[in-house]
Amino acid sequence: QAQLTESGGGSVDAGGSLRVSCDYSGWSFSRYCLGWFRQVPGKEREGVAGIDYDGTTRYADSVKGRFTISQDNSRNTLYLQMDQLGPEDTAMYYCAVGISRSLCETWRYKTYGQGTQVTVSS
Repeated sequence: QAQLTESGGGSVDAGGSLRVSCDYSGWSFSRYCLGWFRQVPGKEREGVAGIDYDGTTRYADSVKGRFTISQDNSRNTLYLQMDQLGPEDTAMYYCAVGISRSLCETWRYKTYGQGTQVTVSS
């Protein structure tokens, strides 16, 4: 049973930076992918960044050049470094695990965490 637990959310002023983390465990498939999603009340959840088992990364156009996804395999921890934050980045951020690259490329992931709130003030 996959388990993902996010942390590190909070409030920051526009232009600032924040790093959120996700501790993960509980699956045996090897060619997995990990990702970050975000959701604002009343809107659909959107994929933000993803990383495959071989280190391949992908980003939504809205965050390219500002957000960086990374993974520490020794700690089973996923990170999302967010720089140049703006009010439009305010959302609940979720990490997720997917079971194949082809699904992850279209943001179809299998299991999600509970989320961590990020609020950016203008």
